[in-house]
Amino acid sequence: MTIPVTGPALLPLGMCHDYKAPGRDTYAWETTVHEERENNVHVKDGVSEGAFVAMRTARDATLSAPRLLLPSIQVNMRAGKFPPAHSNGVRYLTIPVKFRNAEAVH
Repeated sequence: MTIPVTGPALLPLGMCHDYKAPGRDTYAWETTVHEERENNVHVKDGVSEGAFVAMRTARDATLSAPRLLLPSIQVNMRAGKFPPAHSNGVRYLTIPVKFRNAEAVH
C-alpha cells in the first residue's frame, strides 16, 4: 500500500506552516499535488505506508518538543485569539510546571 497524494496535478495545497528547509532561503507554504507526488520525501510516489511509518517513527524519536508548542496550543485552541486579559489588563500565556518532588518546592 502506498500513501497517495491525490487530486488534480495542479491543485494548490496550502501548508499549515513552513520551517524553510535547509538550502532554501524563502518560505514555501503553497505547493501542488504534482510537486508533492514528485518531491515530498515523506509521501512522494512509491513511498509505502510501512516505509513512511518507519521513517517518521525513527525521525520523531530524535526530535524534542517544538520550542513554542505550549504557547501555540493556548492560542490555537482559541482559534488564534490570545487568552482573556487578567484584572490588570495583561494577557498571559501560561507554562505548566511539574516538579518531581513537590515537597522540595516549598
